[in-house]
Amino acid sequence: MIAHHIHDALAQVRRLQALILEKRLFRGYSGIARMAGGLLALIGAAIMASRHFPTTPIAHLLGWAAVLAGALLVNYGALLGWFSAKSAERRSLRDLEPAIDAIPALAVGAGLSLALIIHGEYDLLFGTWMCLYGLVHMPYRNSLPFANYLVGLFYLACGALMLVWPGVSFTNPYPMGLVFGLGELVGGLVLYRLNRETHVEQEEEPSHDNND
Repeated sequence: MIAHHIHDALAQVRRLQALILEKRLFRGYSGIARMAGGLLALIGAAIMASRHFPTTPIAHLLGWAAVLAGALLVNYGALLGWFSAKSAERRSLRDLEPAIDAIPALAVGAGLSLALIIHGEYDLLFGTWMCLYGLVHMPYRNSLPFANYLVGLFYLACGALMLVWPGVSFTNPYPMGLVFGLGELVGGLVLYRLNRETHVEQEEEPSHDNND
């Protein structure tokens, strides 16, 4: 009898832990928007690899800036849409805390990029961008699925390789395009599955209430 009660108590604790972890998940990012950002990286790389595209570092820098602007517009536009869709009484800036926590890493990335550009070290940009974007994933360790954390580790590993690999050229867009294309497509799939599961659970809740 005592063992049965202990088993029930442990089961309740596990259910409570699962509920707490579920409540901590951040659902403000769109998987579709993130995958669109990955496609932008692949398309941008293909355009910059074209023989008609200028081979100067400045031209490629402007090309990647355009890809970044498009990805930011799509992803943060979707985030703003998610936040705006909440009812006024349920809307709070605390809902955006996970996204805000990523700002320091993004700001450092912008600062390092500017420093490297000023000193003409364009070939170090790919590795720096990958490493810093990988670090952006770290604050989401407990608010997004573990698979998203693994995507961050993928970016860190690729960035470290780009920084030490000899012969990396900023005017060769394929390494950047392939890494960010793959990373964002996989990361977008992770977010899509998370939001899809949440949508299914919300649809099932009324039927559960009716059966009680």
